[in-house]
Amino acid sequence: MTSATYETFDPAFAEMIDLDRPPEEITGGYTWTEGPVWQNGALYFNDIPAKRMLKWQPDAGVSVALENSEFANGNTLDLQGRMVSCEHGGRRVIRRLDSEDPAAVEVIADRFEGKRLNSPNDVVVRSDGSVWFTDPPYGINSDVEGYPAESEIGGCFVFCASPDGTLTPVATDFDKPNGLAFSPDERKLYIADSGAIRGASFPGIDYDLPHHIRVFEVDGTTLSGGSVFAEIEPGVPDGLRVDHEGFVWTSAMDGIRCLSPEGHCLGKILLPAPTANLCFGGETGTEMFITSSDRVWRVHTTRRDAARRPTTQTKGEGA
Repeated sequence: MTSATYETFDPAFAEMIDLDRPPEEITGGYTWTEGPVWQNGALYFNDIPAKRMLKWQPDAGVSVALENSEFANGNTLDLQGRMVSCEHGGRRVIRRLDSEDPAAVEVIADRFEGKRLNSPNDVVVRSDGSVWFTDPPYGINSDVEGYPAESEIGGCFVFCASPDGTLTPVATDFDKPNGLAFSPDERKLYIADSGAIRGASFPGIDYDLPHHIRVFEVDGTTLSGGSVFAEIEPGVPDGLRVDHEGFVWTSAMDGIRCLSPEGHCLGKILLPAPTANLCFGGETGTEMFITSSDRVWRVHTTRRDAARRPTTQTKGEGA
């Protein structure tokens, strides 16, 4: 496939996507794009191997927001609209205190029981201010996305960092935990396992290993259940988002899948290269921005992110 288009399996998909407007490539020429997040009228995203954070504005195009992002991967916004980022290189989760100076940060989590984290990958913030993130080893497996090292914690966990700084492992039975997102009522947490892809230095996919999304029931910092919500093939699920009505939008090798709350695929946004992540944003909050290999795409939808975060930082909070 060389063009970007749509594939519909359920009429409901046509009510979510403007099928008359094909996916639009808004910028390209990167190595591997990730971590899209909309903040203060701009789309921020990372080019992980290049160690750069980029900023795209509808009227101004692309500029470099941060020359050394320490191989940052996933980004999200906290309750005050500040960016929270996962650094593969720094092996930590950070809060960026000033949208005009992304290098001004505070550390949310970098160690568990005195040992360095692997390489935090993706992150979400719950309405109580807690920060939930995944910690696979992709940033320590090679020098493509971080710095080669041995795991100190001896596993690939999903963590919750409470507002008081307490770090709790909430799931410890993943191969390579990746993207994650809460349902609109935050009673469910969806977590991708991309274990079938070992990392940038390990080409190919082993479908005997996990390539699915699991869903958990949430009670405080306790997760239960964890059944397979959906398997993704070709490729693996990487980044994902849940919209305001509970539909799950996940990346795959061939683009983006729209999954019903029951796990049925309603349609696909087909893109010409392996796809990493997505977010909702734009002036109305209904534009979908997709990081896909060396490019970034925009799709017009009727969807909004389930996590209603301010897209402009609160004054006095790093604005």
